[in-house]
Amino acid sequence: MSLFFALLFIVATLVLVIGLTRKIIQYARTPAPLKIPTTPAPVTQAGVVLRMFREVVFFESLFKSTKWTWLFGWMFHLGLLLVLLRHLRYFTDPVWLPIQLIQPFGVYAGYAMVIGLVGLLVRRIFVDRVRYISAPSDFLWLAILIFIGFSGLMMKFVAHTDVVMVKEFFTGLMGFSFGTLPVDVPLIVHLLLVAVLMLLFPFSKLLHVPGLFFSPGRNQVDNPREKRHLAPWAKAMEEQKN
Repeated sequence: MSLFFALLFIVATLVLVIGLTRKIIQYARTPAPLKIPTTPAPVTQAGVVLRMFREVVFFESLFKSTKWTWLFGWMFHLGLLLVLLRHLRYFTDPVWLPIQLIQPFGVYAGYAMVIGLVGLLVRRIFVDRVRYISAPSDFLWLAILIFIGFSGLMMKFVAHTDVVMVKEFFTGLMGFSFGTLPVDVPLIVHLLLVAVLMLLFPFSKLLHVPGLFFSPGRNQVDNPREKRHLAPWAKAMEEQKN
């Protein structure tokens, strides 16, 4: 079983890194032939940076749109961030001081993450207009993330897992040295679902994570009168004509 999970996470990591890299390159190369910032938009590059910061950190546009969705979405994303940072202790030795300091907050962040996900799932089920545009994959991703969070909380508060063995396994795996995993059902479920998430992430709607930074509606300066906007391919064609 330990060998299976070692090989699974090696493959999942390769798929995640290579898949994300290819998608980011594709986003960067996709032309934006029109000046289409979502108004009201900043008229300077510094304003664009500030706007992106507010969007990434505070979900500004979602807050203006619907408060309940914003609340559950922000709870989930903030909780996920703290949980991921807390999990860095399994991959570093010695554990960095900032990661040590956030350990207590990471536990409560797990609750916030699951509550936020359940709220988003309830929204998709009971809000008619949201249910109408929801695909089966939307429910599947929410279910996977909920079970990842729930199984993680189970290991912490119900069926305790030998975290020392888990850390030895993953730190050894980083050096291609296969160790032994504890045989605990919540841990097996947790790791299987995390691996599935990593494998499918580059091919899913979850790509809004890097995609947000390449959105023309968010990353463009609103200066169409002051500066003519030309996509690189259009600029090359114009140079050829001249």
